[in-house]
Amino acid sequence: MTGSTACPVSDVPSVREPAPAGQPAPGQPVTADQGLPSSRATPSAPATRPAAADPLLLGVRHHGPGSARAVLAALDAAAPDAVLIEGPPEGDALLPLAAAAEMTPPVALLAHVVGDPGRAAFWPLAEFSPEWVAIRWAQRHGVPVRFIDLPAAHSLAMAEEDPAELLAEESGEREGAEDGPERLGDSGPPGGSEPDGSGSGTGVPGDSEPPGASAAVRIDPIGVLAETAGYDDAERWWEDVIEHRGPGAPGSGKDPLALFAALAEAMAALRETYGDAGFPRDRVREAFMRIQLRAARKEFSGPVAVVCGAWHVPALAVKTTVAADRALLKALPKVKAEMTWVPWTHRRLARRSGYGAGIESPGWYRHLFSADDRPVERWMTKVARLLRDEDRMVSSAHVIEAVRLAGTLAALRGRPLPGLTETTDAVKAVMCEGSDVPLMLVHDRLVVGEVLGEVPDAAPAVPLQRDLTRAQRTLRLRSEAAERDLDLDLRKETDSARSRLLHRLRLLGVGWGEPGRGRASTGTFRESWRLRWEPELSVRVAEAGMWGTTVLSAATARAESQAVSATALASVTALAEQCLLAELPDALPVVMRALADRAALDTDVGHLAGALPALARSLRYGDVRSTGTAALGEVAAGLAERICVGLPPACTGLDADGANEMRGHVDGVHTAIGLLPNAAGLRERWSEVLRRLSGRDSVAGLIRGRAVRLLLDDGQLAEEETARLMGLALSPGALPADAAAWIEGFIGGASGAGTLLVHDERLLGLVDAWLAGVAPEAFTEVLPLLRRTFSAYEPGIRRTLGELVRRGVGAGGAGKAYGVGGTSGIRGVPGAGGGPGRVEESVPGFGAGLDVERADAVLPVLRLLIGRPGVNDLMGAGG
Repeated sequence: MTGSTACPVSDVPSVREPAPAGQPAPGQPVTADQGLPSSRATPSAPATRPAAADPLLLGVRHHGPGSARAVLAALDAAAPDAVLIEGPPEGDALLPLAAAAEMTPPVALLAHVVGDPGRAAFWPLAEFSPEWVAIRWAQRHGVPVRFIDLPAAHSLAMAEEDPAELLAEESGEREGAEDGPERLGDSGPPGGSEPDGSGSGTGVPGDSEPPGASAAVRIDPIGVLAETAGYDDAERWWEDVIEHRGPGAPGSGKDPLALFAALAEAMAALRETYGDAGFPRDRVREAFMRIQLRAARKEFSGPVAVVCGAWHVPALAVKTTVAADRALLKALPKVKAEMTWVPWTHRRLARRSGYGAGIESPGWYRHLFSADDRPVERWMTKVARLLRDEDRMVSSAHVIEAVRLAGTLAALRGRPLPGLTETTDAVKAVMCEGSDVPLMLVHDRLVVGEVLGEVPDAAPAVPLQRDLTRAQRTLRLRSEAAERDLDLDLRKETDSARSRLLHRLRLLGVGWGEPGRGRASTGTFRESWRLRWEPELSVRVAEAGMWGTTVLSAATARAESQAVSATALASVTALAEQCLLAELPDALPVVMRALADRAALDTDVGHLAGALPALARSLRYGDVRSTGTAALGEVAAGLAERICVGLPPACTGLDADGANEMRGHVDGVHTAIGLLPNAAGLRERWSEVLRRLSGRDSVAGLIRGRAVRLLLDDGQLAEEETARLMGLALSPGALPADAAAWIEGFIGGASGAGTLLVHDERLLGLVDAWLAGVAPEAFTEVLPLLRRTFSAYEPGIRRTLGELVRRGVGAGGAGKAYGVGGTSGIRGVPGAGGGPGRVEESVPGFGAGLDVERADAVLPVLRLLIGRPGVNDLMGAGG
């Protein structure tokens, strides 16, 4: 085999040495070839068609638009008879689908183990990926195209056998050279495993370690080249050398193969110095690729083009024996794998998503690849359009100034053209006025992008996936990469069917949608969902295919299986709620039997209290969806009865953590009993339970205070009795910590808790008097509890309470503030404790008495609002 030979190490400056003379430091003007071997950096002769014996090795960076343009120019110039691409050979049968009109990148090849879809890997391809460009070129020219990397059947098995080494490879230390697939739930490729001693002597540069080199050292080839060129940012070096370098198209006078030759020499020098760079799996993959390359050269008489990661070019160009390569592949583990095309997203192409071969800015790279000319001007126009859509004032003058600033920054930083850094700085300064908030929007929507690819229906898929696709089309629910909110009205048949589909998918573990916060917990006719389709959901659908061929049958089987295997009562009640929401009538009887069995055997009051709210919600949802829930109501009523019997003893002798947990159960049971239909007698019994809890000294103060508050809110406790119980809890004989806990239970953690103190001056006076009387040594102990209680109030409530306390609680009638007199704590109201029309002294924090003239001024408006212009006597003062 002939091809590029390794150049001496001296041709590429060592990373340990400073930049040689003639290579500027960062910030100085650079040339497009800086950091690459100078012997081939600027050839003058145009490329010629390679001989049949010479494979055309096109080393690329995956998902690089500059590499994609260069590959296209090289293929046009060389016109090979066949194109070989780094990728799993199982994908060869799927390559014709790439030419389908419905195929829209980004897409990915998905391979998974038959019978275990969770063991899966992806090979993503974007519009600007060199591999995708090569595939489409071959299809347009009628040239055979194949994948030549290690089969997925081996790589998936090797990843399972050697997870420790896989995790080491997935650390991302070799950024830029990582070119394997993305595994489900991981950040890198399954790659190959390290071969045994037979791997020595393959002839690959660096297989015999040079002095001072260590196989354990993992390097970033692009980072090394960037550092050699005097850059501290590998991305910036790559942009300057590759992305901003125009391709050598035929007739342009430039050699389209020059860039690949220079990269091959640079990578050969790196591999001669660093060997496999700490990634021994690559030797297995490269041995398989060399075998495939030999077979293709024997089959085709003309030149063969190979598109692969630049890191592998020296290994494919070196002469090795067939026996040595086969020795590396001997006894590789293997599994049965299946492969298909699935949609992919720009967000998953981004490096921050964990993808080992990811890039920082897929949206920006797509723009560079698709923009025919003036990429900076076109980019600024996109940014301006986005900001205008968000109601920001951006004019054409902003665009012009941003383009000028980006160019100026590039010149000051010694860059041939403005890159993403310069354009981002210009956008922030000119269009965002220095704010990071709109800049984050630009980054999410444009720099990364919210693009979801599409695959044709002819792509292989499990029956469950096809049923889901049909349901999506029927219900007009598109899979989108962007997160969006969906509001449903369950009284409409289409919205009700959408709700059922989303709930069934959630039960199957396919988290396409998550219930939004706007959905009422008590069960209403409206639901809110937040939808976003992620590529790995295709694997979740394949995994769920074991339960059935349709979404309905699969969700039913999964629910029945979970009901039989569930051991906790709360799990079964939650499952019952899911079955009602997903409308699974065949699964509900199995779930109800499991629920009755678990409820009869469980004696823990905490478990019973945790299960009741889900049952109450299920009953309400059954009403909304016209589902029979009679059996469910009987179980719920039985649980509530048992809770009423066992709750008082369970609330005795609890520590702080146990009291806080039990308080949550009390709140949940109180809400649930209020939702149960035909439960008037049960509500009365529950009120008696709360009364017993509120009066027992052995019950924690947190629970006693909460019980008093719940009774007060339900109108089961008079204001005078509430004040009496508070006075007892806050008496000097009570421990400060216990009193603070009572206050937290009474006025903390509930909506409207602070409003109660604002409008009931008596209770505020009791709290204020108790707090003022706490001993200094005990004040530090109760301060955290009080701070936690009052910090939960809204700012307006806290401000009003502070104003009331500052002016003095009960000022101008302090005795009345504590229930002395006949006002019941209500002031300024005619007939409240005094004669008709009597205006009392002002309430602290409000005006001094009632201003009759100002009150009369609003009467005409009120008459218009209520539609009774002739009525005055109902308007209060002055009418």
